[in-house]
Amino acid sequence: MNIKSLLLGSAAALIAVSGARAADAVVVAEPEPAEYVKICDVYGAGYFYIPGTETCLRIGGYVRYDISAGEEGSFDGARTFDNMDGTDQDTWHKQARFALKTWTGQETELGTLKTYTETRFNFGNGSGGVASNLNGGDNTAVSLNFAWIQLGGLRVGKDESAFNTFIGYAGNVIQDTLVPYGDFDTNVVQYYFDAGNGFSAVVSLEEGSGAVGTIDSYVPHVVGGVKYTQGWGAITGVVSYDSNYEEVAGKVRLDVNASDALSLWVMGGYGTDNNLNDDANNVVDAFGRGFYKQWGGNWAVWGGGTYKLNEKTSLNLQVSYDEWKEFGLAANVAYDIVPGLTITAEVDWAHATKFGPSWTGIPAGKSNAIGGILRFQRSF
Repeated sequence: MNIKSLLLGSAAALIAVSGARAADAVVVAEPEPAEYVKICDVYGAGYFYIPGTETCLRIGGYVRYDISAGEEGSFDGARTFDNMDGTDQDTWHKQARFALKTWTGQETELGTLKTYTETRFNFGNGSGGVASNLNGGDNTAVSLNFAWIQLGGLRVGKDESAFNTFIGYAGNVIQDTLVPYGDFDTNVVQYYFDAGNGFSAVVSLEEGSGAVGTIDSYVPHVVGGVKYTQGWGAITGVVSYDSNYEEVAGKVRLDVNASDALSLWVMGGYGTDNNLNDDANNVVDAFGRGFYKQWGGNWAVWGGGTYKLNEKTSLNLQVSYDEWKEFGLAANVAYDIVPGLTITAEVDWAHATKFGPSWTGIPAGKSNAIGGILRFQRSF
């Protein structure tokens, strides 16, 4: 009887305690809804919505490390002084680069609003002083390579000249300007037209850059181009007016997708140079080359292609030649070690007959130069 009374009393006590604790229970507030980043697939892979906006943003870039040697290469014949006896001699030229890129896109009542930026941070192996100057410049450099705004077909800002971007660069080789095909950096006001059936066009007002290329009045350089693209490839033409020297240059290009593995291209350029050698009034002597017609003489040709050996390995070749008998040959093998990491080994050979030191990197007194580049690049 005593045991039964004890058990009943214990149960009653437990119920009383539980009731008291229930009355004193802490009420946990409901968490506020989290605002997750949303994927934006309107403009391609990698875009996401900036929280609280209708703007899509993509962030990317690459980290690169170049090793070059020889008189002709990505950094063109690095030189230094021997620390023991002071003699002038060759050396490796190495450079690391971090490139940061951003893209934005947003639909508006006036069309798609886009921006693109690219900033490059470089570190070379120059050590300052004379040796650094012989290597071609400062040890480090930061450059804003692209910063443009585009609404519909209208683009303004820092870009590369449509004389090159619209028709295309000269092949998938690192050193593609052994015979130069036009200058690059410029501020622009451009309008692009896309008919949607493979036909597109561009008109670009450009400021140029450098001592020879920057406009010397309120009159801009002008570039116009047309392109027809289909599954087999493309035909493109561009023409430019150099307002500084009142010269005209043009290029035409044919791209052919010969097979799934092989793509080929050929490009020809022609430009006038009647005023490009005029150094009257102590103005900069252009040596026959303006902002657009940078090849030697009136005409030049470039050609090459890419052959994909397999899904990871490709062979790239470019050959170039101009009226001054300047010749360039660049060939490389690019191998994707893993997705996003590529190693490229390239060999370059250049031949020049005049103005070599100013335009091809060939030392004075020589007509031929050879060099090589090994590039590691992680793109993201």
